[in-house]
Amino acid sequence: MSVPKTGITALVPPELIFACGGVPFDVNNVIPASKKYPGNKLCAWTAIWKEMLINREIQVNSLVVVAGGDCHNALVDGQKVAMSGLTTHFFFYPFDGDHEYMESQLYRLSDFLGGIRYPERFREIRDMKRLGQEVDRKRGCGKISPGEAFSILVSSSDLRSDPCMFERAIEAIREGDFELNNRVALIGVPPIYHDFHETAQSLGLQIVFDELPYEFIRHGGVDIKEIARSYCNYTFARPLGLRINFLRKELEKRKVDGVIHYTQFACHHMLEDEVMRKELDYPVLTIQGDLPGSTPQQIKLRLEAFREMLERL
Repeated sequence: MSVPKTGITALVPPELIFACGGVPFDVNNVIPASKKYPGNKLCAWTAIWKEMLINREIQVNSLVVVAGGDCHNALVDGQKVAMSGLTTHFFFYPFDGDHEYMESQLYRLSDFLGGIRYPERFREIRDMKRLGQEVDRKRGCGKISPGEAFSILVSSSDLRSDPCMFERAIEAIREGDFELNNRVALIGVPPIYHDFHETAQSLGLQIVFDELPYEFIRHGGVDIKEIARSYCNYTFARPLGLRINFLRKELEKRKVDGVIHYTQFACHHMLEDEVMRKELDYPVLTIQGDLPGSTPQQIKLRLEAFREMLERL
Protein backbone atom coordinates (compact mmCIF):
# COMPACT_ATOMS: atom_id res chain seq x y z
CA MET A 1 0.00 0.00 0.00
CA SER A 2 1.45 3.38 -1.01
CA VAL A 3 2.13 5.96 1.69
CA PRO A 4 -0.05 9.07 1.35
CA LYS A 5 1.89 12.21 0.48
CA THR A 6 0.79 15.47 2.10
CA GLY A 7 1.81 18.74 0.47
CA ILE A 8 2.65 21.63 2.82
CA THR A 9 2.81 25.29 1.80
CA ALA A 10 4.92 26.51 4.73
CA LEU A 11 6.18 25.20 8.07
CA VAL A 12 3.88 22.39 9.21
CA PRO A 13 5.25 19.97 11.86
CA PRO A 14 6.64 17.17 9.67
CA GLU A 15 6.94 14.90 12.70
CA LEU A 16 3.15 14.85 13.02
CA ILE A 17 2.64 13.94 9.37
CA PHE A 18 5.15 11.09 9.66
CA ALA A 19 3.55 9.92 12.93
CA CYS A 20 0.17 9.78 11.19
CA GLY A 21 1.56 7.40 8.59
CA GLY A 22 2.09 9.87 5.74
CA VAL A 23 5.01 11.76 4.29
CA PRO A 24 5.25 15.56 4.03
CA PHE A 25 6.21 17.31 0.79
CA ASP A 26 7.13 21.00 0.92
CA VAL A 27 5.76 22.38 -2.35
CA ASN A 28 8.09 25.40 -2.14
CA ASN A 29 11.25 23.35 -2.51
CA VAL A 30 10.62 22.54 -6.19
CA ILE A 31 10.20 26.20 -7.21
CA PRO A 32 13.75 27.69 -7.43
CA ALA A 33 14.80 25.11 -10.03
CA SER A 34 11.39 24.89 -11.75
CA LYS A 35 11.76 27.59 -14.45
CA LYS A 36 8.02 28.15 -14.10
CA TYR A 37 6.53 31.54 -14.97
CA PRO A 38 2.95 31.77 -13.72
CA GLY A 39 0.38 33.51 -15.87
CA ASN A 40 -1.43 35.22 -12.99
CA LYS A 41 0.40 36.08 -9.79
CA LEU A 42 1.23 38.33 -6.93
CA CYS A 43 3.94 36.27 -5.23
CA ALA A 44 5.70 33.81 -7.54
CA TRP A 45 6.17 31.28 -4.73
CA THR A 46 2.44 30.75 -4.09
CA ALA A 47 1.39 31.27 -7.72
CA ILE A 48 3.74 28.56 -8.97
CA TRP A 49 2.80 25.91 -6.44
CA LYS A 50 -0.87 26.81 -6.98
CA GLU A 51 -0.61 26.24 -10.76
CA MET A 52 1.48 23.09 -10.35
CA LEU A 53 -0.98 21.59 -7.87
CA ILE A 54 -4.04 22.49 -9.94
CA ASN A 55 -2.41 21.00 -13.05
CA ARG A 56 -1.32 17.97 -10.99
CA GLU A 57 2.33 18.60 -11.88
CA ILE A 58 2.99 18.06 -8.17
CA GLN A 59 1.56 14.72 -7.14
CA VAL A 60 0.20 14.75 -3.58
CA ASN A 61 -2.78 13.09 -1.96
CA SER A 62 -3.74 16.11 0.11
CA LEU A 63 -2.58 19.63 0.94
CA VAL A 64 -2.08 21.53 4.20
CA VAL A 65 -2.17 25.29 3.68
CA VAL A 66 -0.64 27.47 6.38
CA ALA A 67 -3.31 30.15 6.20
CA GLY A 68 -2.54 31.88 9.47
CA GLY A 69 1.14 32.38 10.00
CA ASP A 70 4.00 33.33 7.77
CA CYS A 71 2.29 33.73 4.36
CA HIS A 72 -0.90 35.66 3.63
CA ASN A 73 -1.04 35.00 -0.12
CA ALA A 74 -1.28 31.28 0.58
CA LEU A 75 -4.79 31.69 2.01
CA VAL A 76 -6.30 32.65 -1.37
CA ASP A 77 -4.09 30.49 -3.59
CA GLY A 78 -4.73 27.56 -1.27
CA GLN A 79 -8.48 28.00 -1.70
CA LYS A 80 -8.04 27.93 -5.47
CA VAL A 81 -6.25 24.61 -5.14
CA ALA A 82 -9.02 23.29 -2.89
CA MET A 83 -11.63 24.32 -5.49
CA SER A 84 -9.75 22.24 -8.09
CA GLY A 85 -10.67 19.12 -6.11
CA LEU A 86 -7.55 18.45 -4.03
CA THR A 87 -8.40 17.58 -0.42
CA THR A 88 -7.14 20.59 1.56
CA HIS A 89 -6.77 21.49 5.22
CA PHE A 90 -6.12 25.03 6.50
CA PHE A 91 -3.70 25.36 9.41
CA PHE A 92 -3.42 28.44 11.65
CA TYR A 93 -0.64 29.51 14.00
CA PRO A 94 -1.54 31.58 17.09
CA PHE A 95 -0.31 35.16 16.72
CA ASP A 96 -0.21 35.50 20.52
CA GLY A 97 1.68 32.23 21.03
CA ASP A 98 -1.18 30.51 22.88
CA HIS A 99 0.05 26.93 23.19
CA GLU A 100 -3.44 25.61 23.93
CA TYR A 101 -4.72 27.04 20.66
CA MET A 102 -1.68 25.57 18.92
CA GLU A 103 -2.45 22.22 20.49
CA SER A 104 -6.03 22.37 19.19
CA GLN A 105 -4.73 23.09 15.68
CA LEU A 106 -2.41 20.10 15.88
CA TYR A 107 -5.24 17.81 16.97
CA ARG A 108 -7.36 19.06 14.06
CA LEU A 109 -4.46 18.39 11.72
CA SER A 110 -3.98 14.93 13.21
CA ASP A 111 -7.66 14.15 12.60
CA PHE A 112 -7.32 15.34 8.99
CA LEU A 113 -4.34 13.02 8.55
CA GLY A 114 -6.17 10.02 10.01
CA GLY A 115 -4.75 10.07 13.54
CA ILE A 116 -1.41 9.12 15.05
CA ARG A 117 -0.40 5.58 14.09
CA TYR A 118 3.38 5.60 14.58
CA PRO A 119 4.26 7.67 17.69
CA GLU A 120 7.85 6.40 17.58
CA ARG A 121 8.42 8.62 14.54
CA PHE A 122 8.32 11.74 16.75
CA ARG A 123 11.69 10.77 18.27
CA GLU A 124 13.08 9.72 14.89
CA ILE A 125 12.36 13.15 13.41
CA ARG A 126 13.73 14.85 16.52
CA ASP A 127 17.02 13.01 15.96
CA MET A 128 17.09 14.04 12.29
CA LYS A 129 16.58 17.69 13.26
CA ARG A 130 19.49 17.41 15.69
CA LEU A 131 21.64 16.33 12.75
CA GLY A 132 20.43 19.44 10.94
CA GLN A 133 21.40 21.57 13.93
CA GLU A 134 24.89 20.08 13.77
CA VAL A 135 25.11 21.04 10.09
CA ASP A 136 24.14 24.58 11.03
CA ARG A 137 26.82 24.65 13.75
CA LYS A 138 29.54 23.34 11.43
CA ARG A 139 28.61 25.88 8.77
CA GLY A 140 29.13 28.62 11.35
CA CYS A 141 32.59 27.19 12.15
CA GLY A 142 33.65 27.09 8.50
CA LYS A 143 33.55 23.29 8.21
CA ILE A 144 30.67 23.13 5.70
CA SER A 145 30.09 25.42 2.74
CA PRO A 146 27.11 27.80 2.98
CA GLY A 147 25.51 26.29 -0.11
CA GLU A 148 25.65 22.68 1.10
CA ALA A 149 24.43 23.69 4.55
CA PHE A 150 21.51 25.64 3.10
CA SER A 151 20.49 22.67 0.93
CA ILE A 152 20.18 20.54 4.07
CA LEU A 153 18.52 23.17 6.24
CA VAL A 154 15.88 24.25 3.74
CA SER A 155 14.93 20.62 3.11
CA SER A 156 14.43 20.12 6.85
CA SER A 157 10.87 21.40 6.37
CA ASP A 158 9.90 17.97 5.04
CA LEU A 159 13.13 15.98 5.53
CA ARG A 160 13.06 15.30 1.79
CA SER A 161 9.96 13.19 2.42
CA ASP A 162 12.29 10.44 3.66
CA PRO A 163 14.32 10.71 6.90
CA CYS A 164 16.74 8.02 5.67
CA MET A 165 17.42 9.98 2.50
CA PHE A 166 17.82 13.14 4.58
CA GLU A 167 20.36 11.42 6.83
CA ARG A 168 22.29 10.08 3.83
CA ALA A 169 22.44 13.59 2.37
CA ILE A 170 24.02 14.84 5.59
CA GLU A 171 26.49 11.95 5.66
CA ALA A 172 27.51 12.79 2.07
CA ILE A 173 28.55 16.35 2.92
CA ARG A 174 32.24 16.94 2.34
CA GLU A 175 33.70 18.87 5.22
CA GLY A 176 36.60 21.24 4.70
CA ASP A 177 38.03 24.54 5.86
CA PHE A 178 36.14 27.53 4.48
CA GLU A 179 37.18 31.11 5.07
CA LEU A 180 34.60 33.06 7.01
CA ASN A 181 35.48 36.60 6.11
CA ASN A 182 32.45 38.87 5.78
CA ARG A 183 30.07 36.75 7.84
CA VAL A 184 26.50 37.60 6.89
CA ALA A 185 23.05 36.54 8.00
CA LEU A 186 20.29 35.96 5.46
CA ILE A 187 16.96 36.98 6.96
CA GLY A 188 13.48 36.92 5.48
CA VAL A 189 12.10 34.19 3.25
CA PRO A 190 14.65 32.07 1.37
CA PRO A 191 15.72 33.49 -2.01
CA ILE A 192 13.85 32.20 -5.03
CA TYR A 193 17.20 31.99 -6.86
CA HIS A 194 18.58 28.43 -6.74
CA ASP A 195 22.24 29.52 -6.72
CA PHE A 196 22.06 32.44 -4.31
CA HIS A 197 24.30 30.98 -1.56
CA GLU A 198 26.97 29.85 -4.00
CA THR A 199 26.85 33.24 -5.73
CA ALA A 200 27.25 35.12 -2.44
CA GLN A 201 30.18 32.88 -1.49
CA SER A 202 31.87 33.41 -4.87
CA LEU A 203 31.64 37.17 -4.25
CA GLY A 204 33.25 36.94 -0.82
CA LEU A 205 30.15 36.88 1.38
CA GLN A 206 29.84 33.89 3.73
CA ILE A 207 26.26 33.21 4.79
CA VAL A 208 26.44 31.77 8.31
CA PHE A 209 22.75 32.06 9.22
CA ASP A 210 19.51 31.41 7.32
CA GLU A 211 16.60 32.71 9.34
CA LEU A 212 13.66 30.70 8.03
CA PRO A 213 15.45 27.36 7.50
CA TYR A 214 16.74 27.65 11.06
CA GLU A 215 13.11 27.63 12.19
CA PHE A 216 12.71 24.27 10.45
CA ILE A 217 15.31 22.58 12.66
CA ARG A 218 14.78 24.29 16.02
CA HIS A 219 11.18 23.18 16.66
CA GLY A 220 9.97 19.72 17.57
CA GLY A 221 8.75 17.39 20.28
CA VAL A 222 7.86 13.80 21.05
CA ASP A 223 4.10 14.30 21.38
CA ILE A 224 1.46 16.87 20.45
CA LYS A 225 1.75 18.77 23.73
CA GLU A 226 5.53 19.24 23.34
CA ILE A 227 5.17 20.11 19.68
CA ALA A 228 2.53 22.73 20.49
CA ARG A 229 4.76 24.45 23.07
CA SER A 230 7.64 24.52 20.60
CA TYR A 231 5.90 25.53 17.39
CA CYS A 232 3.81 28.26 19.00
CA ASN A 233 7.12 30.19 19.09
CA TYR A 234 7.58 29.98 15.33
CA THR A 235 8.79 33.55 14.93
CA PHE A 236 7.43 34.23 11.42
CA ALA A 237 3.91 33.73 12.80
CA ARG A 238 4.42 35.90 15.88
CA PRO A 239 4.64 39.69 16.44
CA LEU A 240 7.54 41.38 14.70
CA GLY A 241 9.06 42.57 17.99
CA LEU A 242 9.45 39.01 19.23
CA ARG A 243 11.07 37.98 15.96
CA ILE A 244 13.51 40.91 16.11
CA ASN A 245 14.56 40.04 19.66
CA PHE A 246 15.17 36.47 18.56
CA LEU A 247 17.23 37.67 15.60
CA ARG A 248 19.37 39.94 17.78
CA LYS A 249 20.40 36.97 19.90
CA GLU A 250 21.14 34.73 16.91
CA LEU A 251 23.12 37.39 15.03
CA GLU A 252 25.22 38.19 18.08
CA LYS A 253 25.85 34.50 18.74
CA ARG A 254 27.01 34.00 15.14
CA LYS A 255 29.20 37.13 15.14
CA VAL A 256 27.84 38.40 11.84
CA ASP A 257 29.30 41.45 10.10
CA GLY A 258 26.21 42.31 8.08
CA VAL A 259 22.68 41.28 7.17
CA ILE A 260 21.06 40.51 3.82
CA HIS A 261 17.29 40.94 3.99
CA TYR A 262 15.70 39.02 1.13
CA THR A 263 12.18 40.11 0.25
CA GLN A 264 9.87 38.56 -2.33
CA PHE A 265 7.87 40.72 -4.73
CA ALA A 266 4.25 41.17 -3.56
CA CYS A 267 4.98 39.57 -0.17
CA HIS A 268 3.71 41.28 2.99
CA HIS A 269 7.13 40.69 4.59
CA MET A 270 8.45 43.48 2.34
CA LEU A 271 6.74 45.90 4.71
CA GLU A 272 8.99 44.72 7.53
CA ASP A 273 12.18 45.97 5.90
CA GLU A 274 12.01 49.48 7.36
CA VAL A 275 11.63 48.07 10.86
CA MET A 276 14.44 45.54 10.40
CA ARG A 277 16.81 48.27 9.26
CA LYS A 278 15.92 50.42 12.22
CA GLU A 279 16.06 47.72 14.89
CA LEU A 280 19.04 45.58 13.81
CA ASP A 281 22.35 47.26 14.53
CA TYR A 282 24.16 45.91 11.46
CA PRO A 283 24.77 47.04 7.88
CA VAL A 284 21.73 45.77 5.93
CA LEU A 285 21.42 45.01 2.23
CA THR A 286 17.82 44.59 1.08
CA ILE A 287 17.25 42.48 -2.01
CA GLN A 288 13.92 41.92 -3.73
CA GLY A 289 13.38 38.88 -5.93
CA ASP A 290 10.55 37.85 -8.20
CA LEU A 291 10.77 34.84 -10.53
CA PRO A 292 12.86 31.67 -10.05
CA GLY A 293 16.15 31.07 -11.82
CA SER A 294 19.77 32.11 -11.40
CA THR A 295 20.77 35.13 -9.37
CA PRO A 296 20.40 38.17 -11.70
CA GLN A 297 23.47 40.19 -12.64
CA GLN A 298 22.15 43.35 -11.00
CA ILE A 299 21.84 41.53 -7.67
CA LYS A 300 25.37 40.15 -8.08
CA LEU A 301 26.62 43.72 -8.46
CA ARG A 302 24.81 44.77 -5.29
CA LEU A 303 26.23 41.80 -3.37
CA GLU A 304 29.73 42.72 -4.53
CA ALA A 305 29.24 46.34 -3.48
CA PHE A 306 27.95 45.18 -0.09
CA ARG A 307 31.08 43.06 0.43
CA GLU A 308 33.29 46.03 -0.43
CA MET A 309 31.41 48.16 2.08
CA LEU A 310 31.84 45.54 4.83
CA GLU A 311 35.56 45.37 4.13
CA ARG A 312 35.86 49.13 4.58
CA LEU A 313 34.21 49.08 8.01
